[in-house]
Amino acid sequence: MSLPQPVRLYDQPRAPNPRRVNIFLAEKGLEVERVNVDLMAGAHKQPDYLVKVGVPQVPALELNDGTVLTETVVICRYFEALQPEPNMMGRDVMEQITIEKWQRQIEFRLFATVAACFRHTNPHLAVLEDQCADWGEVNRGRLDARLGELDQRLAGREWIAADRLTIADITALVAVEFLRVVKHPIPESYANLLAWLERMRARPSAAL
Repeated sequence: MSLPQPVRLYDQPRAPNPRRVNIFLAEKGLEVERVNVDLMAGAHKQPDYLVKVGVPQVPALELNDGTVLTETVVICRYFEALQPEPNMMGRDVMEQITIEKWQRQIEFRLFATVAACFRHTNPHLAVLEDQCADWGEVNRGRLDARLGELDQRLAGREWIAADRLTIADITALVAVEFLRVVKHPIPESYANLLAWLERMRARPSAAL
C-alpha cells in the first residue's frame, strides 16, 4: 500500500517543535513545500487554519489525500515510513522501543522544562500563554538536574538512544539549544553532554 504524498508543511522555523521536524527532514534529505505560520500574529488561531488543521499549533503536515497530520513525532514517523533510511526511529522492535523511551523522556523532562521556563518568563510570550511567572521559575530551577540526566546517559556513548543519530538526539538538540533564550548555560562539568553537543552542531542539519 503506497502512502499519500506530502503537499505542504505548516511551519514556524523559529519555534522548537517545527525545528525538530525541519532537522529530521534535513537528515533524510527530503524537501517539502512550507507555509510559514505567524504565531505571534495568531495565524494558527484563525478560522481557516483551524478548519484545515483542527488544532491551533504547528507543525502540521497536509497530505495529498486531504489528511492533515499534527504532532511532531507523528509527522516524523510519517516521513520515516515514506523514506526509511537513514533510519532514525528504529529498524526492529527493540530499537523502536528504546528510541521511543529516550525520545519521550527527553521530550517530557528536558524539552518540556525548557519550554515552560521560556513560555512563562518571557513577556513577549504573553500572547501565546496564560503566564505564571512562578511556574516558569520553578522550571528554571530544574534545568541543571534535567541536563544532568542527559549527561549521565551520554557517558561512554556517542548518541543517546542507538548507535547512530535518532529522533531522540534531535529532540535533545533543540531543547539544549533553546537554553539560550532563557539565558541558562550548560554546566562545564557536564563533559559528556558538551561533547555530544559539539558532534550535533557539526552536522549540517543543526544549522536550521
